[in-house]
Amino acid sequence: MGGIFGTISRADCVTDLFYGTDYHSHLGTKRAGMCVYDRGEFIRSIHSIEDSYFRTKFEQDLPKFRGNMGIGVISDTDNQPILIHSHLGRYAVVTVGKILNMDELEKRMLKQHRHFSETTQAGTNPSEMVAMLMDEEKNFADGIENVRERIRGSCTFMVLTPEGIYAARDRLGRTPLAIGRKNGSRAVASETSAFPTLGYELEYQLGPNELVFISPEEYKRVIPPGSRMQVCAFLWVYYGYPAAEYEGVGVEPTRYRCGAELARKDDTEADLVSGIPDSGVGHAIGYAMEKRIPYMRPYVKYTPTWPRSFMPSRQETRELVARMKLIPVREVIEGKRIVFCDDSIVRGTQLLDTIRVLKHYGAKETHMRVACPPLVYACDFLNFSASKSVAELASRKAMLKLEGRADGDAREYATAGTSKYQAMVEEIRKRIGLTTLVYQNLDDLVMAIGLPKVKICTHCFDGSSFDR
Repeated sequence: MGGIFGTISRADCVTDLFYGTDYHSHLGTKRAGMCVYDRGEFIRSIHSIEDSYFRTKFEQDLPKFRGNMGIGVISDTDNQPILIHSHLGRYAVVTVGKILNMDELEKRMLKQHRHFSETTQAGTNPSEMVAMLMDEEKNFADGIENVRERIRGSCTFMVLTPEGIYAARDRLGRTPLAIGRKNGSRAVASETSAFPTLGYELEYQLGPNELVFISPEEYKRVIPPGSRMQVCAFLWVYYGYPAAEYEGVGVEPTRYRCGAELARKDDTEADLVSGIPDSGVGHAIGYAMEKRIPYMRPYVKYTPTWPRSFMPSRQETRELVARMKLIPVREVIEGKRIVFCDDSIVRGTQLLDTIRVLKHYGAKETHMRVACPPLVYACDFLNFSASKSVAELASRKAMLKLEGRADGDAREYATAGTSKYQAMVEEIRKRIGLTTLVYQNLDDLVMAIGLPKVKICTHCFDGSSFDR
């Protein structure tokens, strides 16, 4: 997915930029970068974070950074920020999102005899495409609107100019942006959890399609928010940091409500409740409070040296990370009936290893309660996971087993209560080796989030979203 952070101040901004960007590390997979502007000069640094943490890579660069405004990014695509010199002037860009029509846009640019310089094995750098689309217009505001008109998919981005920072939220608000304020400074971030320890108070959350221009003294609305929104439901289920909030709805309280909704409809008898660390913990606490069953830790997470397990690009490495960082506690496991809550089941491979270990350590029963509905459709709008194909999803593997193909009509499988849905869930349960498996109902997830269904993107669950 990725996350972005920007800050502008009457004083030096480098410390805030460094830590503010670092507070988005839970969203990142591949690259990170920072760029500051100081008296006519852009100073930039980009590093791979696939084999180390953001702070480790960038601390050595801090002495060269100086300036009162800058932008940073944790990227799951290509190198960012990129620097541009065009008729609009000199500027830097960072982006979050997924451009579905990249091939179409590339052909259009090449037909106009234009060229790309920020290319990799994966193709054109999305941030460069954003810059090229901006440069088609006479000013930044019109250029940013051109980006939104041309791109299909999702794109939230920031533009650092010598005058200030433009912050543009995705046309349908799939990914968030919020503004924080403290004396003499302002910041803009994907995650509001980046603000408190840096001394910022949450001032404003941008609406879908909104564009603002930020200076130390104020933010000015350049384009007002749109009326249609499709904010990603998975922000509350999994991606978002527990201390963050989106659209005024906190992540951690939402996870409590998700767990409570699961508990209210569950008559399973259990000795303890636990969450798969870390993103399953909030859901499990909500379940335990509602059912009045003890919350315990049959696994403890060894965090000092292991990253989030979705981060490595190779599936084998992801599975190794997931297995090695969770250490079982035999005394808590042995002879117990355990309810496990997790945010989701994507492929199911990591969960398979987790359940095997529980059985090895003597768990009597293992009941899985999942905080969201089955993931049946690929995400077309964010780089949600490293899956190369929708066929890798646990739901599609079950469809393959049941029907002999994974790419058929999935509508009945995505509809809770149908015979195909029940058969799919049962197939997933058997493959993982669970005693029981229950997924959250979509209506209950929407209720837990607390926004109208029409404003939430639930495409990966029911294929219902729109992209324009």
